[in-house]
Amino acid sequence: AFVPNLHIDDSVFLHPEEGKRDRNEIRQSFVEFVDRILALQGNSPIKKVSLKCLGMLDAERLDDWISNVLVRGVSELDLSISFSVEEYFLMSTIRFESKNLVKLKLHNAYIGCQIESELLPMLKTLVLESVRFYVDYKSFLSAFAALEKLVLVDVFWYLSSKDVTVSNASLKTLTMNSNHFSGILSFDTPSLVYFCYSDYVAKDYPLVKMENLLEARISLLVTEDQIERAREPNNNGVEDGEDDVVLRFGNVGKLMNGIRNVQYLDLSANTLEVLSLCCESMPVFKNLKSLSIKSEESRGWQAMPVLLRNSPHLETLLLEGLLHYVTDTCGDACDCVSREEKGRSLTSCPVKVLEIKGFQGTMKEMNMIKHFLDYCQCLREIKIYMEENDPTQLRVPEVSEVIAEMMEHSEKSSSSNIQLLVGGYLYKKWTAQ
Repeated sequence: AFVPNLHIDDSVFLHPEEGKRDRNEIRQSFVEFVDRILALQGNSPIKKVSLKCLGMLDAERLDDWISNVLVRGVSELDLSISFSVEEYFLMSTIRFESKNLVKLKLHNAYIGCQIESELLPMLKTLVLESVRFYVDYKSFLSAFAALEKLVLVDVFWYLSSKDVTVSNASLKTLTMNSNHFSGILSFDTPSLVYFCYSDYVAKDYPLVKMENLLEARISLLVTEDQIERAREPNNNGVEDGEDDVVLRFGNVGKLMNGIRNVQYLDLSANTLEVLSLCCESMPVFKNLKSLSIKSEESRGWQAMPVLLRNSPHLETLLLEGLLHYVTDTCGDACDCVSREEKGRSLTSCPVKVLEIKGFQGTMKEMNMIKHFLDYCQCLREIKIYMEENDPTQLRVPEVSEVIAEMMEHSEKSSSSNIQLLVGGYLYKKWTAQ
């Protein structure tokens, strides 16, 4: 009767494989079960409530449940409600008014009304998953004066023809993943310190206010058609007024400029490809200490040289994969293209620690490692990770010999420590004499 945390999930009860979810009397019995639980607790204080109900029958009954826990001072509320497979519940100001609510998570919700600032004055964390917006998003977020963490996953804006602005003065962490919007996107978040953005490239980023950002993870989603279009020379075939992929990708430079004060930056392989059209507008990352790059054979490294040159205080470079789509413009950062200025971006790079993950022991990868050894003048340590279940680990002794030979014979190398790790464990370590 006095338990402070409730986790109620009808999926345990309404077994869909037995057809229970289609029987009204079974669903009604679950509703009555929840009624009895809340009645048993009376007015006792409550801290956390999680309610997953995919077979809800009565909207008014749901209102009563939410009002019950809000009145009793619930601080964390997690709601995943559906009246049928295709329906969502409507968030209303009647349901949500609390001086104690600190964390709110909504799944399968329609938001069709503005929230007044005095209704949820203490809310610090807001998680929205599979939520549909019918209201102006900027005004909606501005109402939460204490908001510090915002997570948006699979959010859809019905006013998609209008610009969307994520605006909140107190927000510190922002995660956006797989949201259905590709129009003009702006960020007015001056207090933000963590930014995780995984979505299709927006049409433009006219405002990106993130002066205090410390860590950013950017994983842009692209189609193969967009990649082919971006790689075409001289922008051939673009009609006036057409949504030009080249222009769209080029506007990502504005996003990068907005996060230029970041200290830790993680970029996906798609993002690195998109940034190939932003090289001329790439900002200087004067505070960047750690750069993580994911690499794929189908995605290019055209932006790698300028990223390294524009990071004057970079200390750690983490490469998740070394193989990439070869272009002439990535030649001075890798060993793929023969040219006189090979290694120029690495020579000026202040990186001291290089970490390589997903190593498979191929000669292409070995040549790439040697390239970094030869040209990274400040390099002091290399860590090479090989998966424990990778069949190529049988070739580890051969790989070890090649790396040891590099350490012994590469006079240009200033590295003092190379480690080969298999499955996260140290396999062999070399130290320069």
